[in-house]
Parts: sequence; C-alpha cells; structure tokens
Amino acid sequence: MTTYALLLRGINVGRNRRVGMADLRALLAEQGFGDVATLLQSGNVVLTTDRSRAELRSEVEAAIEKRFGFAVDVIVRDRAELAAVYALNPLADVAHDGSRYAVTFLHEPFAPDLGGVDRGDDRFAAHGRELYVWCPHGLSDSPVMTALSKIKNGPPATVRNWNTVEKLLSMMG
Repeated sequence: MTTYALLLRGINVGRNRRVGMADLRALLAEQGFGDVATLLQSGNVVLTTDRSRAELRSEVEAAIEKRFGFAVDVIVRDRAELAAVYALNPLADVAHDGSRYAVTFLHEPFAPDLGGVDRGDDRFAAHGRELYVWCPHGLSDSPVMTALSKIKNGPPATVRNWNTVEKLLSMMG
C-alpha cells in the first residue's frame, strides 16, 4: 500500500463547487481507499491504496464528478514526493511565515516566464512539478501569484501554503 496526498483544485472557494469533507471521506472510503483523512476544507486528502497513481487520479476525479456534479482536477503526490518538496525548500533563506509561503503543485513540470512581472518583494522558484512563491505581503496581494493565475494553457495546478504542506506530510507518517 502506498500513502498519497490528493490535492483537489478549486473546491469550497465561494458558494459554488462545495464539497463537505465528511462527504468526501465517505465517498473515498466507498471507493475502497484506506485510511482516508482530510485536512481543512480546501480539498486536502491523505489515503492509502495499492492502485497505480493514474488509476487513483482517474477514479477519484470520476467519483467526485458523479457524486457532486462537477469536474475537479486532482493533483497526486506520494509521501516521498511530498517529503522532497519539503526538503528542497528553495526559499528557506527568506520565507519565515508559512501562511505567506506557497507551493503550486502541477500535474507536470512547468516553468512560467515571469520576466515582465514586477515581483516587488516576492520571491519565486520553479522546480519540476512545483512552483515555490514567498509572498511577504500575503498571497492575495502578491504580484507573482496574480501573474501565475493569469497564465493560460498551463498544466492543471493547485496552491497550498507551507503550513498545509507540513501538516499533510505529518499526516502521511
């Protein structure tokens, strides 16, 4: 059995696309996944399975769409991958508040061109399937996060702050 973190994109933001975490846990248990646990209301799941990563993602996306009536991209990382994200921590020298330090998790590697963006005090690093952003003035006021949100045709992605990354890793044992 492999332990995975599932990061659901774009749920429970505003009034639409609502998914109760108890309902999500029940759905995933019904699908035969083990040790299902959720963190916060933003679509963070830890579970165990012997299914392949591709099967896991496909089955979870299909089950969510069938049960809740809308499509949700699911980003999948196993424990070793999430531990590597945490260990790399390329902005550790400046990022000192986990609520203002974010990791964008992508389905595939992507290094956006932010050459024309005035980054202000923000710092940015791309590594493989993750983008790390230090936003000392907050994520909502970040010129880098704003620029990233406007990129068209990039791979599916979802953002988690550093505190959430740490908690998910802890939940994975």
